[in-house]
Amino acid sequence: MHNVGVCQLDDIALSVLTTVIGHQQEKSWVMVDAGWMALSRDRGTASQQRDYGYGQPCRLDGTPFDGFTVIGANQEHGIIAAHPSQPAADITTLFPLGAQLRILPNHACATGAQHAVMHACDAQGNTVPWSRFQGW
Repeated sequence: MHNVGVCQLDDIALSVLTTVIGHQQEKSWVMVDAGWMALSRDRGTASQQRDYGYGQPCRLDGTPFDGFTVIGANQEHGIIAAHPSQPAADITTLFPLGAQLRILPNHACATGAQHAVMHACDAQGNTVPWSRFQGW
């Protein structure tokens, strides 16, 4: 919705918490423990003004890592990489092993459907679990 001008990036309420689990230095890839099982396989932004791949990686506070995208999603892990126009960066400093990130997925409905419980967060970081309605 942000990419088509319906809302601002700050209006996106759903994100997926993920952890950096590895690096592929030669490719400048960051591996995270959120793949299509966590994010969905939706590539709906591929033909829009900006292609977000499988999602926009953000810091824990929701600030985007500008110039970075989730470029790949296997079942259990995702691959974050810089846009080709982005200057080279030390991915191990930006994304240290064990660091937690948030990913803004392309499709909140498809992402939310993958999870039985979500955790609503307030501005202070307090969370409340929300169980998802199962079935039709």
